[in-house]
Amino acid sequence: MSYADQVFLQNCRDILNHGVWDTDYPVRPHWADGAPAHTVKLFGVVNRYDLRKEFPILTVRRQFLKSAIDELLWIWQKKSNDIHDLGSHVWDAWADEKGTIGKAYGYQLGVKHHYPEGDMDQVDRVLFQLKNDPHSRRILTSLYNHHDLSEMALYPCAWSMTFNVSGNTLNGILNQRSQDMLTANGWNVMQYAALLMMLAQVSGLEAGELVHVIADCHIYDRHVPVVEELLKREPYPAPKVTLNPEITDFYAFSKKDFTLENYRYHELEGKIEVAV
Repeated sequence: MSYADQVFLQNCRDILNHGVWDTDYPVRPHWADGAPAHTVKLFGVVNRYDLRKEFPILTVRRQFLKSAIDELLWIWQKKSNDIHDLGSHVWDAWADEKGTIGKAYGYQLGVKHHYPEGDMDQVDRVLFQLKNDPHSRRILTSLYNHHDLSEMALYPCAWSMTFNVSGNTLNGILNQRSQDMLTANGWNVMQYAALLMMLAQVSGLEAGELVHVIADCHIYDRHVPVVEELLKREPYPAPKVTLNPEITDFYAFSKKDFTLENYRYHELEGKIEVAV
C-alpha cells in the first residue's frame, strides 16, 4: 500500500481513539448552516516521508495532484494573494470584494528584504542559498508575520519551511499550526513534496525527506463518518510521480511538468463539507 496511506490512516485512528474534543468550548470555524464546527484533535503530530522511496499521495481517496501544485505555484512562484491568479476555487470563501486574501501566503513570500548579496524575497533567497551556500543551517521561509496578521483573511496554516542539505540530498521540514486531516492533509503533503522535488532539481540536488510537523492535528465533527469509512478501505500501491528533467529554472515550472503514472484510488461519494 502507499506509505502516505499508512501514515494518514494511523493518524486518523490515533485522533479518533485518543484525541480531545473541543465541544465544550466556543470555536471560530462554522459550517455553512451556521452551526459551530467542532473537532477532535491530537497535539504535536510528526510524520516523515522519504521521496527517494515513493511520492506521498493517498489512494484511499482521490487526490488531485495538479490542482494542489497549481495552488503551490500560486503561493511560491507567482507569490500572489489574488484568487484570480489561481486555477481552482479553494480560496474563494476567504477572498474579499477585490478577490484577494489580504497580506497572506504568497504576499509574504514576495516581500523583498535586504541582504549583503542584494535585495531578495524569501523564495529567491532560498534559491540563492541552495546554489551558493547549500550547507547553511539558515535556509528557511516564514509566512507568519505578526505585523500583518490583522490584514490576512486567514492566518497561515502551513506557515514555515526549513530546508537542510545533507551531502547532495535536500530535506525539508514543513511546520503547520493547524491541519484539517480529511480535507487538507493529503493536499499539503503532496504540495510540499512537489516543492522539494522542484527546488532540488534546479539546485542540482536530490529530493530526500519531507518532515511534516503538525501542532493541532484534527478531524471535524461532520467528517468523522467519512474518515471511519476511509479506515475500512484497502489502500493501493503508491503511483509514480516524475518531474520534467529539462526544467532548470524554478519559475519555469508549471503543473504540466508533473507526470502521475499508475494512480489507482477509491472515490468518495458526495461532496465534503468545508468548515470556514
